[in-house]
Amino acid sequence: MSLLEFGQNIKDTVAQWVGLSVCVGIAPTKTLAKLANHAAKKYPATDGVVDLTKNERQQRLLAITLATDIWGVGRRLGKRLEMLGIQTALDLSKCSPAIIRDSFSIVLERTVRELNGESCLDLEELPPTKQQIMCSRSFGSRITTLEQMSEAIAQYTARAAEKLRQENQQAKMLTIFVQTSQFKESHKTYSNSATGELILPSSDTRELNVLAMRLLKRVWREGYSYSKGGVMLSDFYDNDAYQPGLFDDVEKRPNSTKLMAVLDEINQSGLGKVFLARQGMQNTWQMKREYLSPAYTTRWSDLPRVN
Repeated sequence: MSLLEFGQNIKDTVAQWVGLSVCVGIAPTKTLAKLANHAAKKYPATDGVVDLTKNERQQRLLAITLATDIWGVGRRLGKRLEMLGIQTALDLSKCSPAIIRDSFSIVLERTVRELNGESCLDLEELPPTKQQIMCSRSFGSRITTLEQMSEAIAQYTARAAEKLRQENQQAKMLTIFVQTSQFKESHKTYSNSATGELILPSSDTRELNVLAMRLLKRVWREGYSYSKGGVMLSDFYDNDAYQPGLFDDVEKRPNSTKLMAVLDEINQSGLGKVFLARQGMQNTWQMKREYLSPAYTTRWSDLPRVN
């Protein structure tokens, strides 16, 4: 099987299994592969697959591609390159890497080397560990009571904690924010945020929720119609990697890890949901979903019917 056939097979398989149209770029370096993918999208004659493993094809495509279309260059850098007579990607590839490094940066030097088939950028087989996790939504209807806002913040905290556990991390810092609409002049505007810290990092929804509720009481103001709220977790630690202070007299909740694992297993099974009572039952403030795309591949009720 040739590389073009292999790329076409990937494209067809994704379309059949997931229902998404994708393009495939094949090349010896990451920058050239991104260029190949760009060409697969731009030129219909490629049928969505471009193979740049051969130097002749690389040169032809570089000659008709603007330098600003190369991954990592951009308009601002492109203007400086244009002042030096570098307009196409081929012009950039013919520059001396040492001169480019001295005149611009080592990042652009790597781009030049990659355009010449020298791999300088590693592929990320695993996504990097997140530094922050945020969960935030605009409300479907304005929130005017502390009870409703507590439900929203508790639900966002639970979702952020679930994401945190998926990363096998624990958080020590939690930030909440609330705000009114900034576009209605007839309404009073207000926005505020607060940040708190746990004594011991945790991924337990219960502990994070207690802190979130304490912070919400700090920023809540009566008399406003709130349009948005959110929760952000930060200051992450690996599980059991945090060294407590000498005088910290705090112990983790017993069986916390096992309980959260069972909670996640149930919630991800599709058979039911387990949640804190603080998250509420009605949730009339939930974001409107009238125009939500159907889930053809994961929900039977969304499958189109033919009479």
